[in-house]
Amino acid sequence: MAEEPEALVTRMIELETADGLMPCYEAVPTGGGSRCAMLVIQEAFGVNGHIQELTRRFAGEGYHAVAPALFHRTGDNPIIPYDRFDEVMKHMTALSDEGILADVDAVRDHLSTGGIGDGHTGAIGFCMGGRASFLVAARRPLGAAVSFYGGGIVTARSLRMPALLREVAQIETPWLGLFGDLDESIPVDDVEELRSTFAEKATVEWDVVRYADAGHGFNCDQRPSYHEASARDAWSRALGWFGSHLP
Repeated sequence: MAEEPEALVTRMIELETADGLMPCYEAVPTGGGSRCAMLVIQEAFGVNGHIQELTRRFAGEGYHAVAPALFHRTGDNPIIPYDRFDEVMKHMTALSDEGILADVDAVRDHLSTGGIGDGHTGAIGFCMGGRASFLVAARRPLGAAVSFYGGGIVTARSLRMPALLREVAQIETPWLGLFGDLDESIPVDDVEELRSTFAEKATVEWDVVRYADAGHGFNCDQRPSYHEASARDAWSRALGWFGSHLP
């Protein structure tokens, strides 16, 4: 990962949702005045050090960046170790698409009070958050969205989080998907079905990129699956995507 910028203000805030207060990690350039915002959606392991680092990196690019703790219904921003997936499930089962959208709306309201509207806001998600950013792109008219290895878009993972492929035709937000061919949880056939569905039905700009040597979590340098070359290229593409779509 690149060195983190120093001229930032970071803090934990709490936003009101229908299910209580939601902690969020917020990073803004020193002096404020950001014209665009970034919604950084967590992995299945919480708003941990990796997600906070990415939030700061976006702030370093000039964005008002916010990472909501989607697991607030089952804890005060719980952080789960990467090798304890068994602990993830109790938090995941309390989450639903409606809950994710409600949490995103709370962040949107927060940003709007600072003068940043949907057209100037991007969403990026990783792992579980990759599916969530696709969901947000389908249901909310943001400026742009990016999904890193978002599973559950083509093949459902649970009753509370069904497959989302049928929503491609209604997406209003330009969307970029980044996937690794070695990802055992997201088959290449699913990625190609996603690509063909976008080619047939999408009415917005989109792109699907595959990395031949990357697996799940390839962007996270705190995981054994980190693949530096793929991570660097994907990060560059994500920044370019937002740079070309957010006013």
